[in-house]
Amino acid sequence: MTEERVQKIMAHAGVASRRESEKLIEQGRVTVNGEKISLGTKADSLKDDIRVDGSKINTKEDFVYIALHKPRGVLSSTKVQRQQDDMQTILDLVPEKKRIYPIGRLDLDSEGLVLLTNDGDLANQLSHPRFGHEKEYRVLVASQPKRRQLETWMRGVILPDGYQTQPVDVKFERNHGKGAWLRVTMKEGRKRQIRETARTLGLPVAKLIRVRIGSLLLGNLASRKYRYLSENEVLELKKAPKSSKRNPPKKNRHN
Repeated sequence: MTEERVQKIMAHAGVASRRESEKLIEQGRVTVNGEKISLGTKADSLKDDIRVDGSKINTKEDFVYIALHKPRGVLSSTKVQRQQDDMQTILDLVPEKKRIYPIGRLDLDSEGLVLLTNDGDLANQLSHPRFGHEKEYRVLVASQPKRRQLETWMRGVILPDGYQTQPVDVKFERNHGKGAWLRVTMKEGRKRQIRETARTLGLPVAKLIRVRIGSLLLGNLASRKYRYLSENEVLELKKAPKSSKRNPPKKNRHN
């Protein structure tokens, strides 16, 4: 077998996503044949001894794909910070022994679909904006939006820190008390982007539910429940758009 970059081998083996694997290498936690490595190092997964924190990685691990309905108040991270050690993480809801990690995290106050897997290549494909995978959300805003607010949201918004959001699809669903339900479809994955954008437009978010990642739907999966994906569902996710020619979003230079 030809040599590959170690972070790619780690992702294939389900150790972590390619981005997270790069961080592990930068932190000096990865060795090849007993030597710490740097980014760009290549290895042969069949011949070389590759270890993370002293544990040899299994390059022949079977892949696992799980859809979870994350409730509010549960952390999307796989580890709990010391000050939060009394809180649940998504792994507490899924009794899977293999080392899995989430694709498309949700903040503490958000809920909905999270995909957990040890397939690093799929994780990279679904997570990186350049691949153009859509994520869809139902969003309850606390006030009823005006048409100009929704049009501005769809065109792109300059956030308080100068970040320029990409165009998104926003559809009005129905009024709900003093607020309204919206459906937002986007390809970016910036942390808390929907909440920040809505707040900037004067539409604070009361509830946020992710209902789709690529071709995978939340459907009628109940809160705190999970299920394993079918082979066809995995194939559909992998058939999704593999590239996007859009330039990455930049901060507004005039701010």
